[in-house]
Amino acid sequence: MQKVINSSMDKVKPKINMTTKGFSRKQVIVPMNNDIAKEFIKNSSSHIANINCALKTIKSNTIADFIHVDSKGIIITTNNVSSGSDL
Repeated sequence: MQKVINSSMDKVKPKINMTTKGFSRKQVIVPMNNDIAKEFIKNSSSHIANINCALKTIKSNTIADFIHVDSKGIIITTNNVSSGSDL
């Protein structure tokens, strides 16, 4: 009797790290006082719409996904790494 070798079991899959420590390159940090940032975040949906409208105007492929407040200021998370012209 011959043993059948499964080639998919022989290959080692790379382990993907699903969490990122610190900030990623897809995040744009806007330094701001914490009190002003909390006031700014109240209208976050309109700010996202304005940011995406401006990005569309310059024909960028970048889209702002969401905004949140951190101790450093406001962080805008995008779908890909922003270029200098996007900023």
